[in-house]
Amino acid sequence: MRQKSIVRNGWFIGTICFTVGALLILGARVVAYSPPEKTHYHANFAVYINGQREQFKAMDYYEEEAAANCSVATAEEAETSPMSRVHMHGNINDVVHVEDSRVTWGNFFTVLGWNIGSTYIATRDGMHQNNDTAKVTFLLNGKSVDDVANITINDQDKLLVNYGDQSASQITGEYNLIKNNALKADQSKDPASCGGGMHAVTMRERMRHMF
Repeated sequence: MRQKSIVRNGWFIGTICFTVGALLILGARVVAYSPPEKTHYHANFAVYINGQREQFKAMDYYEEEAAANCSVATAEEAETSPMSRVHMHGNINDVVHVEDSRVTWGNFFTVLGWNIGSTYIATRDGMHQNNDTAKVTFLLNGKSVDDVANITINDQDKLLVNYGDQSASQITGEYNLIKNNALKADQSKDPASCGGGMHAVTMRERMRHMF
């Protein structure tokens, strides 16, 4: 009987030690967890239609900045929005904020409520299609491309989208007017971040990464 009691006590003590050790390891993982570094870089662009530069004046072209954005949704909820992947901020109509991998120019214009292709530009107000006198032209980083819809936006890209009957030199002039301020934006704080470049880690997020 005494021997069985010793064996039972040994199993009990071993179980307690294992459980405590496991809890300590899991607890350390919870405390030490930090989210992976978030993708965040910028590009410049402009759109000209029949010689007029689009100003993107409507407020819903822009993602809400930190104060409103953090008060209405959790970080997890915000990340489910297409606009969270690519957007503009603060009525700055020439800077694209990219916050996910493999975001294309087509994704960006879709977020704006537009659509683009090699032969057309569909704005919120109407359709502009290639015809005998006017056509769509794309200049990406100074080079003419047939279509940008499926091209990934890269850091410090510069894109001109033009529709009209402008000459090559006029289109180049439009391109040269686009600001090169993507690098400055790269080096600045994200205006939509919740208190910084990285959101505060919630206990729910820590628990999800326990195992």
